[in-house]
Amino acid sequence: MNKRDYMNTSVQEPPLDYSFRSIHVIQDLVNEEPRTGLRPLKRSKSGKSLTQSLWLNNNVLNDLRDFNQVASQLLEHPENLAWIDLSFNDLTSIDPVLTTFFNLSVLYLHGNSIQHLGEVNKLAVLPRLRSLTLHGNPMEEEKGYRVPGSVEMPMGLHDRPRRWPMISETSPHFNQIKVIPFCFICWDSA
Repeated sequence: MNKRDYMNTSVQEPPLDYSFRSIHVIQDLVNEEPRTGLRPLKRSKSGKSLTQSLWLNNNVLNDLRDFNQVASQLLEHPENLAWIDLSFNDLTSIDPVLTTFFNLSVLYLHGNSIQHLGEVNKLAVLPRLRSLTLHGNPMEEEKGYRVPGSVEMPMGLHDRPRRWPMISETSPHFNQIKVIPFCFICWDSA
């Protein structure tokens, strides 16, 4: 399968799902079996998954050490990861490793232990990021964080406006931002 064919089919593939596995460190993924869904995972000749979605939610991860190496062992094309779910773990910051996945469009970080709203700034380098969840983190207590709504990143950081949930237009971390309504994403399992 060439790379173009891969890009056309992998978006429709089910996620590589390691949710609810009590995983403490990323390296444990190599020896853990992913959850099975209604549709089987497609694999390359080398046995790696052809998906663009990696779900690690509801575990006990507190850092993402060796994330790139493990992703390379599990995924045929880790550079094409489009959806990472790290919700409901014990992460205290947004690891810079997440900024290396330039095709990332969905990142779930809600229900972690991220303390500082400024952590979100690290993600400004991701050109395709469209959905980011942050609720349920201690950063909610910081001035400038607001539950309803989302923000648009200022022009100039990217070639078009970006939407970020849950940050107020008065946030000291962004200038000239505009509050816009939420956009919900649904997973189509068909």
